[in-house]
Amino acid sequence: METAAPPRVQALAETGVSRLPAQYIQPPEHRPAHPSSSPVPAALSVPVVDLSSPNAADAVRAACADWGAFHVVGHGVPGELLDAVRGAGLAFFRAPMEDKLRFACDPARGAAAEGYGSRMLANDDSVLDWRDYFDHHTLPESRRDPAHWPDFVPGYRDTIVKYSNSMKDLAQRLLRIISENLNLPPSYIEEVVGEVYQNITISYYSPCPQPDLALGLQSHSDMGAITLLIQDDVGGLEVLKDGMWIPVAPLPDGILVILADQTEVLYINMLYHQY
Repeated sequence: METAAPPRVQALAETGVSRLPAQYIQPPEHRPAHPSSSPVPAALSVPVVDLSSPNAADAVRAACADWGAFHVVGHGVPGELLDAVRGAGLAFFRAPMEDKLRFACDPARGAAAEGYGSRMLANDDSVLDWRDYFDHHTLPESRRDPAHWPDFVPGYRDTIVKYSNSMKDLAQRLLRIISENLNLPPSYIEEVVGEVYQNITISYYSPCPQPDLALGLQSHSDMGAITLLIQDDVGGLEVLKDGMWIPVAPLPDGILVILADQTEVLYINMLYHQY
């Protein structure tokens, strides 16, 4: 039996809906905690690592061991490119629905199909995230076909290609630092992971009528080796540390680094054997 695709969250929000549709309501145990019910110590925040510093490798080591996530600055990616990516994504989501739907995900290709969508989970009876997204398949280059990306936002396709290449270079640089911090050859993690697979997902979170009942993106870990994430000035992102969800404040020109599943398992295993 086929299940109808859910409406785009942005379209729902723009109708002025005052109550969440049932499929977006999280069970009580998964709902966002009210800040006053579980206050976060003021000193607890994601580390910031300046990759241009001579002590960058030591700072990456400490951040990986203590957090598994950290902001990087001094990373060499032009701020203008980061702004261009944010601007291109915003221009896409502000465009008329009929233009966006020309690039909609093809449900026949599975839950992680490239394009404009609102559901990445394959389970049809799962609670839905309060977000829309555009997922780009960018690496290896044999998967990269800009014809699948919006053509009505000036410079969109070129911007995504430049961003893809810059993020690949930064990811490889970070993985080499992490490998050396584990007393391994610089290319070790890259060789274990194999061919680089990269998706670039631009998410759009519309105003929610009942934010205490919904999640923009449910708790999860990321597949692969490493996640690089840029934020806009809207908060809401959190990382889990020592059983607490810690807000990640946006950092101008900063890029958030998250150890994904493969690297996190390797890192923990190598630290265990070293000590």
